Amino acid sequence: MAVFTPIELDEISDQIAEDFNIGQATAIRGIHGGIENSNFFLDTTQDGKKREFVLTIFERLSAEQLPYYLELMRHLANKGIPVPKPIENTNGQILFSLKGKPATIVSKLPGLSRLAPETNHCALVGAMLAKMHLAGSDFSKTQANLRSLPWWQTTVPQVLAHLSNAQKELLTSELATQERFFASNEYALLPQGASHCDLFRDNVLFDPQDANDTSQDQLGGFFDFYFAGTDKWLFDLAVTANDWCLADNKKDLDPTRLQALMEAYQSVRPLTENEQLSWPLMVRAAALRFWISRLWDFYLPRDAQMLTPHDPTHFEHILLSRRAI
Repeated sequence: MAVFTPIELDEISDQIAEDFNIGQATAIRGIHGGIENSNFFLDTTQDGKKREFVLTIFERLSAEQLPYYLELMRHLANKGIPVPKPIENTNGQILFSLKGKPATIVSKLPGLSRLAPETNHCALVGAMLAKMHLAGSDFSKTQANLRSLPWWQTTVPQVLAHLSNAQKELLTSELATQERFFASNEYALLPQGASHCDLFRDNVLFDPQDANDTSQDQLGGFFDFYFAGTDKWLFDLAVTANDWCLADNKKDLDPTRLQALMEAYQSVRPLTENEQLSWPLMVRAAALRFWISRLWDFYLPRDAQMLTPHDPTHFEHILLSRRAI
């Protein structure tokens, strides 16, 4: 999350009051972090009570693409999965226009991020990810993951000029490996459905039950679904593992965290034999996807307030580690 399109309270307060039944807007403030959309915390007052929401202005996704993400969030919320629920305006719409760009308002989840997760956090995430996959299995809309193989194939040539010879070799070699994997029968048979595709530590909240004991944390919810797509569930799990289960050296998988995540996930949805066999290549695919996107954001950035591009070498090191498995 970042701010590409600044907005002040007086620019939005009348529209909120007229078009939404959520009270009078009292405060709006930009959210730091992320690199895709303009995001704001939005406070309102209704019947004397303070209410909290998140306002997002979409910078890259079109109004035609957005119904998939917003309807998926509403579908999951209605199934009891803790995700932000889009708020309808007085016309029953969950997408509106703000400063000439598509925008939405969603409910704000409780809790805070745990950026140094313990095994209990990995287990909570694993179990809920499996529940989310199953809850989305009857979601009627489909939309390909827009940051999957076709995007990699288009983006890699744009970043190669910025890389060393060793990095070029690593990037093109791994892309060729993944092209073969994605064309295989094994890949075709992997279960798929609605997937988050970006379930990093900063996209999950935990609700503390004891300020002095993080082992008592409960899951607050998953958010930022704007990279979601119809994809292999194993890819979604691999993306999650590559971030949540990092060892202290920031590149290898920590066996204890990984075991907690995988056992909790499989307690809800056991992996098929084919998924288990495909795991080594899929964690490489997940690492490649984020190395490419971070290279792209780092070398071809957009201007934005509060924008801090992530270091691409982080996922270069993760990819090298996964290739050694």
